Amino acid sequence: MLKDNLKKVQTNIKSACERAGRKPEEVTLVAVSKMKPLSDIEELLETGQMEYGENYVQELCEKYENISKPVHWHMIGHLQTNKVKYIIDKVELIHSVDSFHLAKQIEKEAVKKNVEAQILVQVNIAQEDTKFGIDGPEVIALVEEISKLPHVHVRGLMTSAPFVDDPEENRCYFKKLHQLFIDIREKNIDNVTMDILSMGMPNDYEVAIEEGST
Repeated sequence: MLKDNLKKVQTNIKSACERAGRKPEEVTLVAVSKMKPLSDIEELLETGQMEYGENYVQELCEKYENISKPVHWHMIGHLQTNKVKYIIDKVELIHSVDSFHLAKQIEKEAVKKNVEAQILVQVNIAQEDTKFGIDGPEVIALVEEISKLPHVHVRGLMTSAPFVDDPEENRCYFKKLHQLFIDIREKNIDNVTMDILSMGMPNDYEVAIEEGST
């Protein structure tokens, strides 16, 4: 069942890329493995799926210690500063940085572990009260501030759009974040790469891809 679902999603990604005139290789699928048993990840590993997203630090650490072979872990949930030290050397990418305070803590722990932290700035593009992330107008200033931290590298932006029945309702948010992503990239800020745009959930990922999600 899991492998069939994966094939279906991969086919949908390919179709969305074709509609947008993009190459499927431009899109990386992160399988959200939070609250799922390690056996599910092990099953998908047989297909070559290597990217897994976790929301909770303790769960990520447990899976990291017990998985049969290394995978690329993504921290996609809200990250508290006091938990950074547990995952700083375990994750490929932190998707949910929404303050300079958190970025400074990531810098501090990265120095201790002698690693380079790859992060995304989380944007609350729809300005939902229930979501983490900063407002669009504040993003460029935060990126510029974080860029001064030598062990923290801003790779792009992330958003979690509203949950809607019709994914077309979120197209405007994806379009808006993609434009912000382009605007920041064109500034050529030192220590900022801007090559990852993380957006799209199970209900709207095809629209997100059409609007530039990587």
